[in-house]
Amino acid sequence: MQLSEETKERIGKVIDLSRVAIHYGYLPLILYLGYTRSEPRPSIIRLFSPLA
Repeated sequence: MQLSEETKERIGKVIDLSRVAIHYGYLPLILYLGYTRSEPRPSIIRLFSPLA
């Protein structure tokens, strides 16, 4: 199966965008899931400050 150059470019752009989204979205997703699934739910200040 042969892919046209335009299709190859689009696939490349989708892969690049996916890589950026995963790179910048992974840690916030993990923090969000940990915050919303924990009991008792910690205050926001305790999440970001180790001294609080």
